[in-house]
Parts: sequence; C-alpha cells; structure tokens
Amino acid sequence: MPQRAIAALRDADVVCAEDTRVTGRLLAAYRIEKRIERLDEALIGERASAIVDRVAAGEVIAYCSDAGMPGVSDPGLRLVRAAHEAGVPVEVLPGPTAAATAYVASGSTNPRFYFGGFFPRKDAERRAMLDSLRALDAALIFYESPNRLVSALESLAEAYPYREGAVCRELTKLHEEVMRASLPALRDAFAARAQDGGIKGEIVLVIDGPSVAEGAAAEEDAESAARIRAAELKAAGARNKDVARTIADEFGIARNAAYDIALEA
Repeated sequence: MPQRAIAALRDADVVCAEDTRVTGRLLAAYRIEKRIERLDEALIGERASAIVDRVAAGEVIAYCSDAGMPGVSDPGLRLVRAAHEAGVPVEVLPGPTAAATAYVASGSTNPRFYFGGFFPRKDAERRAMLDSLRALDAALIFYESPNRLVSALESLAEAYPYREGAVCRELTKLHEEVMRASLPALRDAFAARAQDGGIKGEIVLVIDGPSVAEGAAAEEDAESAARIRAAELKAAGARNKDVARTIADEFGIARNAAYDIALEA
C-alpha cells in the first residue's frame, strides 16, 4: 500500500467504495476512520456527476476499487471521465496491477503487450476478436473468471495451437500460481483441475505473440489451399499465368511460388 495512498485516505472528507466491506477492512488496518459511501457498478453511472459536483464544491473524495488497480476493467473509469469533462482534478494513486504483474510473471519476452480487459463470453465474439489479433506482434493479456477459464482456454488453443502462454492466478496473494505451457497443454491441465474440484481465484491470461512455428504452419495451410484452388482454376480452363496471379492475390503467396503451383496443377 503506497504511503501516498494512505495519506490520501486520511485526508479525504469521504471515501467512496466499490464494496464498503472490503474498503472498511482496509481503513481499519491503517486506523483510518472515515465515512464510506457505496459506489459500485450499479450506482456509479447515475451518481458520477453528483460526486464530481461535490468535488467542484470543495469536497475531497477518495474512490477505492475492490482489488487491483482502480480504473482498469473497473467502474472507476466512468468517474475519472466525468471528472475530466467537468474540469475537476483527479489524482491516481495506483496499487498492484494484475495486467502488468501477469505480463512480467508470465515469462513472455515480447516487449509489447495488448490488454483486452475481460475475455469475451460468447464463442462468436471470441473467434472474431482472436482472428483480428492474430497478426499483432505483442503478448495478449485478458482477465477471466475461474468459471469460464476452461472454455476460454479451449478457444485460445483452437485459434493459436502453436503458441505458449500463462495462466496467472491469485497474483500477489497467498496462493499465487503462474503456470506456463503451450495453450493446448494449459487447456488440458485446467480442464482436469475443473473435473477434480474446480478452479478458484482471480485469473489473468497471457498469450505469447505470433511464433515461428505458427508462421510456418500458416504458410503450409496457405499453400495447401492454393493448390486446391489452382486445380479448380485449371480444370475450368484458366491459363497458368492467370492461375498464378489469382492464387498469389487470394493466399498471399509470392508470384514465383504461385506460378510453380500453377504449373504443378
């Protein structure tokens, strides 16, 4: 807990909290006696403007998340936005950040990362998102519920079977766990754990960026599909030159390689 954050809680006129019980225990640990107001996901949208008006009138208000970094996949984002729109000053005093902690703990060596918030729940949304991120040269980071972890890993292993990643669970807590393996191996390991007794805790998924093996497999798939397409075009009477141009454009194959495939067809 940063000293500046402790000082800010002591100096605040009131503390708004996503969960008053969690924040109450935090204040008690530092012997801070303050009035606590509930400001959770259900309330922050309708009360943000009123909170900002109180700050503009001179009141000093602190906002606490349940856990992790306030404002990251958290309703506090709307409070910060409302404050900026009203010209009211905002001071951010960060605590542990699960996304950044998981990125370092995962063992990923890519110098860039993409944080996607919570992993989509619906299969179609997952497929569309993973297809759109396939070529991104960065580690991918998502939050996930323990109840949906296995289905998320199934989607990831299907989309990126050649990649490695890490499941980071309960970071900075007593039962912290970081398991790194290929995505299919992670899927199998946590599917077995779910069968044995379930999965608990807050979870961050970290997926490595595109690998050499993935690139080679993609090239093989493109060539196989190009050969089928070339055979179809040749059967329809197309000339080798036209076949080569078509499959080069459709499958991203070099023109020389495309012409060789056309000749073979």
